[in-house]
Amino acid sequence: MDEAKIDNPAAGEGCGVCGNHGAREAHLAAHLRPLVVKIGSSTLTTSESKIDYAFLDDVARQVTRVREAGFSPIIVTSAAIACGLEALGIERRPTDMPSLQAAASVGQSALSAGYARAFAQHGITTSLVLLTRRDTADRTAYLHARDTLSRLLEMGVVPIVNENDTVSVEQIRFGDNDTLAALVACLVEAELMVILSDIDGLYDANPTKVEGAHLIECVERIDESIMGVAGDAGSVVGSGGMITKIKAARVLMAAGIPMTICLGHAPDAIVHAAFGDRIGTRFAASERPHEITPRKLWIALGDSARGALIVDDGAKNALLHRGSSLLSVGISRVEGRFNDDDIVDVKDATGHVIARGRTAFSSDEVELACGRTREELERNRLLAAFADKPVIHRDELIAFE
Repeated sequence: MDEAKIDNPAAGEGCGVCGNHGAREAHLAAHLRPLVVKIGSSTLTTSESKIDYAFLDDVARQVTRVREAGFSPIIVTSAAIACGLEALGIERRPTDMPSLQAAASVGQSALSAGYARAFAQHGITTSLVLLTRRDTADRTAYLHARDTLSRLLEMGVVPIVNENDTVSVEQIRFGDNDTLAALVACLVEAELMVILSDIDGLYDANPTKVEGAHLIECVERIDESIMGVAGDAGSVVGSGGMITKIKAARVLMAAGIPMTICLGHAPDAIVHAAFGDRIGTRFAASERPHEITPRKLWIALGDSARGALIVDDGAKNALLHRGSSLLSVGISRVEGRFNDDDIVDVKDATGHVIARGRTAFSSDEVELACGRTREELERNRLLAAFADKPVIHRDELIAFE
């Protein structure tokens, strides 16, 4: 480990908004260096799906060390349901939602107590922050969550963040804590996000099925080939797989926030990742095509996409390399049903997601206007609004490449 990195472990990698570690926005104290650590259920539990308290103790020890190096850690945790099932003496995971939410209710308390006990041994206070998509889809609530987390860090608290499984339903679920962790990292403009997983990184093929699969140590661009090597969840305990981690990395890279996936039980995994040592797979964007604002980050992660717009190569190039707005003439077709002001994905002709944004028109309107030139739109009274207004304005769009 290079001890010289302790003072500047992320040298050369910019802030999630401005690209400069020393030019934080006013809502974050200048001395804060947020570090988000996501711990998956399969990493936090034993083979019997019980909480691994010895592992929690080691996490607290590592977090104490990186705090001493100047970081302000936030932990995004899973395993509330597993913890609740353990406390309730239930051996087999239920399938009905009320039972799962009841287990989460019991487990959140037990899990929070476990973190509090582990960190108290190092004189560190923890807090519990529970979020759902309802809390982040609303812009005002999003900002309040950001301010709360920032203040907790200023007070020297280590926030323990989890999805509020007790009240979450499909419509407001993040679905996996990789997405939640990426949202938190963007909220606080983290210097780094670390995912402690049950696999030691991203491979060029599924290592459980392909002999000779190689670990990819560094990813600077997420394209179709990287998305293609992502497999399904490797554990029955967790709700996410490698694909959710790559999607989280895609947004973080656009925001200028590096991310590391590594084996959670590797010795000093958090410390090595924070200090910039070689461990797991590191995702680090080489550059950003245009300015990434906090609002665009909220669009990228604050709400789920309601549909998709398929664009031609000309529109793709304009979005990714010129920071342009999306016009109807560049749209080939529409997927799904959505209203104006909804969040939608933007895909290229192969189906690869290249951007996400807030649409100014409904799916029905876009279907009528897609592929039409400005002159054609101006001659049509029903579609005349498209001639003067883009389908997605560049201020309402985040590009992923």
